[in-house]
Amino acid sequence: MVLVYSDDKKLMLELLNKAGELAKNLGKKVNAVVIGKNDNLAQEYLTYGADNVIVVETDLKDFKVEEYTEYLEKTIKETGAETILIGSNKNGKELASRLAGKLNAGCVIDVNNVYVKDKKLVTERIVYSGNAIAVEQFNSKPEIVTIPPKVFEPHPGGANPKGEVVKKKFNVEKYASKILKIQEMQTGDVNVEDAEIIVSCGRGFKNKDDIKLAEELADVLKGKTIGCSRPIAADLKWLSEDHWIGLSGHKVKPKLYIAAGISGQIQHIAGMRESGIIVAINKDPEALIFKSADYGIVGDLYEVLPKLTAAVKEKTQ
Repeated sequence: MVLVYSDDKKLMLELLNKAGELAKNLGKKVNAVVIGKNDNLAQEYLTYGADNVIVVETDLKDFKVEEYTEYLEKTIKETGAETILIGSNKNGKELASRLAGKLNAGCVIDVNNVYVKDKKLVTERIVYSGNAIAVEQFNSKPEIVTIPPKVFEPHPGGANPKGEVVKKKFNVEKYASKILKIQEMQTGDVNVEDAEIIVSCGRGFKNKDDIKLAEELADVLKGKTIGCSRPIAADLKWLSEDHWIGLSGHKVKPKLYIAAGISGQIQHIAGMRESGIIVAINKDPEALIFKSADYGIVGDLYEVLPKLTAAVKEKTQ
């Protein structure tokens, strides 16, 4: 059995799509797990490829890793699940690591590919800041894999729900740790991870006010989303970290990614390498960014961006 869990619905749909492919190759079924009393969500997952959905009922109002680990541990043992896919967000990474310890299981974090070869599960993940890809194979069961957002396409939905929703209630230990307060991060209207068009700024911009050149291009492209490399957000503080794209920032997968004045260090490439079309603008013809670009413009961004903006305006008006 392939068991799937994430507390993020969008990520869950991506996991369900991949889980269906793996289950077919392994000759198994897909079970989705919902922790908490949410029957509507459980029914919905049946239309997104889950053969069955297990609802683990709990009185906990918020995620608490100690108890959630036990819920999943008991679910896995009861169902005999051998392959476990967990969404690799903050909660998922902590949950997967604890779960692996309790089950004495192999665990691979942040994979960018997972497939079946010779009836064994194989994962690929980026290592050494994007300079290499580690290919790892599981030799024992259960096997735990965490998958970040945007790695796989979400399940398109529309599946004919043939399975059922099974409700479970497990007695687990009440841990001493307490959640005192949850405060949502203030991100405004910036959401680079869901953007379809991103114009990104790098150290080639000389002043903070010059970022308006990128904003003007984003506006005419109907993208309206500005990204940036590490120096702009972390060092100069010209933009908030909500805009930061890279290994330590956000990972994005837009249809169009325009990198203006970005040199192309591997840490930045790791965050945007999955983009559909990548356009690089840099006055240095040897800039690393051109190796990752589908289209490259060698030129001064202060000349190129206004001309691009004017050209797009002319074509769209």
